[in-house]
Amino acid sequence: MIALYRVRQGLRALLAFTRRVDHTLAAAHLNPPQMMLFRQMRRSEQLHSLNVLRDVLTLQSSAGDAISAMNFSDIAVAALLHDVGKTCYPLAIWQKTLVVLVRAFAHPLYNRWSKGDPANIWQRAFVVAEQHPEWGAALVSSTGLSDRALWLIAHHADDATQWQDDSYVHLLKRLQQADDAN
Repeated sequence: MIALYRVRQGLRALLAFTRRVDHTLAAAHLNPPQMMLFRQMRRSEQLHSLNVLRDVLTLQSSAGDAISAMNFSDIAVAALLHDVGKTCYPLAIWQKTLVVLVRAFAHPLYNRWSKGDPANIWQRAFVVAEQHPEWGAALVSSTGLSDRALWLIAHHADDATQWQDDSYVHLLKRLQQADDAN
């Protein structure tokens, strides 16, 4: 199942140049400084983030436990900007694929390399995979988003079970569900 998801994700990234990015949809949820950051993301990551947003919208309309308008605004911003930290060190598809394979089959190596130096071409992809949520939160922190949206961006790759007692965990789980589906 994971392999099929990753193959589909890789094909989407390879074919991103053929798809139109709906900047109007993004601009409906982002302020101008946030939109500038969104536009700095790679086309494939913009498309991914828009798909995450669409899934969040679908989950919102079908969920029995609808989230408030304020929470929805925050999760929409987080959906669109959750991967903005990847702009610090853009990666090629082969690098992203390598991270997935090493994480799945050689986790101790992943752990070691993800603590390396992003300037090192070999370690870069692992460091980006591990650090992009923190970098993304730093990039968006001065763009006028709420503490809740900032927290979601900073923790979107965390294991949600470690935040079970946090008041934002239901939003984190919803964001992760949409992210994992795309």
